Amino acid sequence: MKKYFYKNLTVQELASLTKRPAVDFSKVFEAVHPILNDIKKDGLKAALNYAKQFDSFIGEEIRVSKKEFREAEKNLDKKTRKALQIAAKNIEKFHKKQLPKPYTVEIQNGIKCSREFRAIENAGLYIPGGSAVLPSTMLMLGIPARIAGCKRVVVYSPAKEGKVNNPLLYAAEICAITEFYKIGGAQAIGLMAYGDSSIPKVNKIFGPGNQYVTAAKLLVSIDPEGAAIDMAAGPSELVVIADRNSNPAFAALDLLSQAEHGPDSQVVLLSDSEEMVSKINLELLRQLEILPRKEFAEKSLENSISLITEDLIQAVNFSNMYAPEHLILNIKNAEKYRNEIHNAGSVFIGGFSPESAGDYASGTNHSLPTSGYARITGGLTVESFMKSMTFQKLSRKGLKKIAQVIETLAEAEGLEAHKRAVSIRFKN
Repeated sequence: MKKYFYKNLTVQELASLTKRPAVDFSKVFEAVHPILNDIKKDGLKAALNYAKQFDSFIGEEIRVSKKEFREAEKNLDKKTRKALQIAAKNIEKFHKKQLPKPYTVEIQNGIKCSREFRAIENAGLYIPGGSAVLPSTMLMLGIPARIAGCKRVVVYSPAKEGKVNNPLLYAAEICAITEFYKIGGAQAIGLMAYGDSSIPKVNKIFGPGNQYVTAAKLLVSIDPEGAAIDMAAGPSELVVIADRNSNPAFAALDLLSQAEHGPDSQVVLLSDSEEMVSKINLELLRQLEILPRKEFAEKSLENSISLITEDLIQAVNFSNMYAPEHLILNIKNAEKYRNEIHNAGSVFIGGFSPESAGDYASGTNHSLPTSGYARITGGLTVESFMKSMTFQKLSRKGLKKIAQVIETLAEAEGLEAHKRAVSIRFKN
């Protein structure tokens, strides 16, 4: 990790440290666009051809059968089944509190306005299945969708040689998923967005993926015939703030837990202690040697930084500038800094709050904004699977009270029909 001292940097140099490793989306769009066009034209036939080309898919049947769901549960070891059940229970307990409540306001006598919520009817969930298959993501997407009350929830995930990972299928079963397709990549996004005569399209697509999946999501989201998306999820990222009281091994493994996601992940270490930074860097080297995904983590660390600040408030302020997907406060009296944090997807307070807890089982969602989007938005919630609707009911007396206001404003905007739509109700 490259080391910097806050006091030696200009405002512009500090801002440059908040930039993520660049992704050349122009080339990715060029690769993805023809795939989407083919699927838009030929549907499932085109998607299957790409699945065979990119994922070594075998056969013609892409939907997971009831038998495959049963076999996945049967062949899964008891320990993993139990872990998925507990994680699901915790996620459900936290997310149930997110169900929005309708409300009604009597603006004045004769005018009542209300807000209600409805679930998105067709939701598509994408579960990555490249170098790491993520059953935890299945729970993070499937449980909020079920709580929201979506009528149809369909899952797409790549299957090497036509077989889906057992933990992933069992996690889908926990989420009450019955429609699961063995297809991934840009071709899965295309099939979700445009559908086929045998597979209806979805209204909104959720879930992370590689740069090709992200590019496909962006393209279908701006196509009127496509589908909405949750967010443009980029590579994983983490900021760790450590002080002289931190455990170096804790901090090092927290950093590596995100670095091992992929070579384009980025981690940032902030500390008011140069000595602690040195200890953590030594621990990083030691722990790196025993990681199965060492190659990914090493490349990620090349794009990562450590920044030595003059105090912890300065560290928190830089974190707010960076706006990380994940932020760990591995410091003494961490709770007192809670109100100073303004930009972060998910915050982990104290030395015994590893980011891994949020990834799997503490209950919060791990589908979070990246690339600085935490400045303007939060992570996935139950409301992400819903939309709000407003209602208004006016009596004759109620409309009369605001008729002149409406007519005056409509006239000011030059919209005569708007004005007359009110005035005609009081003629004769």
